[in-house]
Parts: sequence; structure tokens; C-alpha cells
Amino acid sequence: MKNVFDILNERGFIEQITHEEELKELFEKEKVPFYIGFDPTADSLHIGHFVSMMVMSHMQKAGHTPIILIGGGTAMVGDPSGKTDMRQMLTKEILDHNVECFKGQLSKFLSFEGENAAIIVNNADWLLELNYIEFIREIGCHFSVNRMLAAECFKQRLEKGLSFLEFNYMLMQSYDFLVLYKKLGCKLQLGGNDQWSNIIGGVELIRKVEQSPAFGLTFKLLLTADGKKMGKTEKGAIWLSPDKTPPYEFYQYWRNVDDRDVRNILCLLTFLPMDEVERLSSLKDKEINEAKKVLAYEITKLIHGESETIKCKNAAEALFGQNNGGEGNMPSTEFTSSEFENDGGMDILELLVKVNLAPSKSEGRRLVQQGGIYINDESITDVMYKVTPADFNQNLFMLRKGKKVFHKIIIK
Repeated sequence: MKNVFDILNERGFIEQITHEEELKELFEKEKVPFYIGFDPTADSLHIGHFVSMMVMSHMQKAGHTPIILIGGGTAMVGDPSGKTDMRQMLTKEILDHNVECFKGQLSKFLSFEGENAAIIVNNADWLLELNYIEFIREIGCHFSVNRMLAAECFKQRLEKGLSFLEFNYMLMQSYDFLVLYKKLGCKLQLGGNDQWSNIIGGVELIRKVEQSPAFGLTFKLLLTADGKKMGKTEKGAIWLSPDKTPPYEFYQYWRNVDDRDVRNILCLLTFLPMDEVERLSSLKDKEINEAKKVLAYEITKLIHGESETIKCKNAAEALFGQNNGGEGNMPSTEFTSSEFENDGGMDILELLVKVNLAPSKSEGRRLVQQGGIYINDESITDVMYKVTPADFNQNLFMLRKGKKVFHKIIIK
């Protein structure tokens, strides 16, 4: 079987790694228990977690054992990495609910049965019962404050103020690794590149306390060709839950990615063989759209299943005149006729907010003024425009934002 290190390296996942040759040799000799942490600060994972989920899947398919660490304890503190403000602390009840939501989404990528079945643990089980004095004596003595302050995750917060609560985060995450090493034989921590300082802390702690090898590896954050975090839209994050981001919107997000990002996304977020990735990403000009269709299909299938993905594909093709079978699957909202008859009709800005094509009336105003809103392919440039029954054809019309975001308005 191919060494999983070579698979991850070939597809472009690996960013930084400790003890590279030693870890590659370990992958050849034995099945390695490894872990990735997820802080349950929402009731769904989002695109930012996607790379982590793919890495875990590649690792498990190569025979290694995934340990999913739910940060029920550390989420009560908050990781300062990449943050400019202190995170709001959540109640135990909310955290427990979010953990259950994560399990369902992760099960689409990992098997919880078999010889190397994935394991879910919650660090609240050991962090919430810690004796502070014992913790500082046994763990804190291995950390240099000078080195911690030099870490990037702390440096960027020092200007605005770093609480002592957050300063403890590196110790707690490092302690997680030590606990997992002792309980489950975990030898490797994986994480996004912004976790490098915290991961090194855990690796060094195990090597000092246990006098045993431990390793860390970080992978790329999901960025666009312009260096921006992928998955941010006018509505906010792209979520993996269909309740927070409808499958059609999810599909369309990937269908409309920048041409320059196609190869990177195919490598990181699909299981397509690399020769197929190279073929698709080598397409130029209009042909690159074929690669985007494959990309959107493969990614949406992973998250929402094939049946739902086919509906999204048919709906998208119907909008662009390729067939007539999918229009019913696009996002739609039903209204009563009176809502467009009273007071001379419904304000266009109010309608945009109601169907979530604009987060606020001020944003809707900007879209209209810039010529980005259409009713039945007719541009609406008057911010005072009122939608009336005259805009409907057989009790429906198509509301469009920009070139590719559609919403069907229906009168019941």
C-alpha cells in the first residue's frame, strides 16, 4: 500500500512537519493512531473544516486510526490562534448539542467500525476535572514563557491584549496530546497551519515527559488564489449542514470558483485520482467549466449524498437551458398574493432581505444601485421599485442576483 505521507504530499496537503524522515518510516512500519481537534463552537462544521476531514479520511483508508477530539473543554477557554478578540464562552448544554451534530457530519468521511475504527473523545472528560495546582506543577514546568510569547498565535494578540485564560490554551492542547498518547497510544497530531505552535507544544511535551517519539503535521488552510480564506460569502460562512447552507447554494458555490483555484480544490477536496485531477485542471478557457461541474458534483456528493447532488445539478442545468427537468430544485419562497397587492406592492429591498439574497436593506440598496438585481432577466435599478402581481407569470417569477444566484418567488 502507498505510504500515506506520499499521498498527502502528492495532493498538496502538507505544509509543515516535525521529524519528517522518522514519521515517514513510522508510517511504513505500523498503523499510527492520530488525532485532529474540533472546537464545537457551532452546531455544524463548515468549509474551513473540510481539509481536516479529507486528511482524516486519507489516513484511515491507509490503515491508520483517526481520533476525533471534540474540544468541549478547550472551547470554554477559546483558542487565540487567528483571532483578534476573545471568544465568547459557551454553556455545557450548547457544547453537548454541537458535539452530536458534528458526529453525523464526520461519519460521512470516516468509518466507526472495523479494525481501525474512528474514535470520538471529548477533552471535557479530563480538562474539567483538573486540579489547577497539580496541572501547573506537572505540565506548566515544561513550558518556557519566553518561547510561548514568541509563538505567532500569541504575538498577534499581544497588541490588543491577551488574557491569561487564553494564554493557558497552548498548555491545555498540549496536555490533550499527552492524555491521548497515554490512553490511546496516539503518536501524531494533525491540524491546520495556524495550529503549528500548539502542535509543537504537544510534541515536545510528550518527548520530555514520556521520553517517547511524537509527531506533528500541519496542512494547508483552504485559501483562494488571492490568499483569502475560502468559504466566505455575503451571507457568511458556507456550512456543511443543509439547514444552514442549502445544498443548491453549496453546489453553486463550488460551481462558481475562480479558474485559478480549480486544481487546488480538486486535489484537496475530492478523491479523484491525480491523473484525472491533472486532466481536468489543464482545461483552458470555456472548457474549464467542465472541470468546475465535476468539482461541484464530487464535493456536494461527499457532503449531501448523490441523490441530492443530482437534484442540484439538474436545477443548475435547467437555469442555463440545458434541460427542463430541474427548475423545481432551486431555492424558492412562497408568498400570499396579498403581500404583493397591498400598499402598492412589496418593496424590492424588503423582498431581497426576506429571501436572504441580501443580509440587510442597505446591502440590498447597494446591489440594486450597482445593477446586480434582476426580475425575470430585467435589471432593477430603482431602489424604490415595488414588486406587484404584474411581475408574475403563472404565479411565479425568477429573482436573480448577479449572474448565477437565482431564487424563485411563488404565489400560493
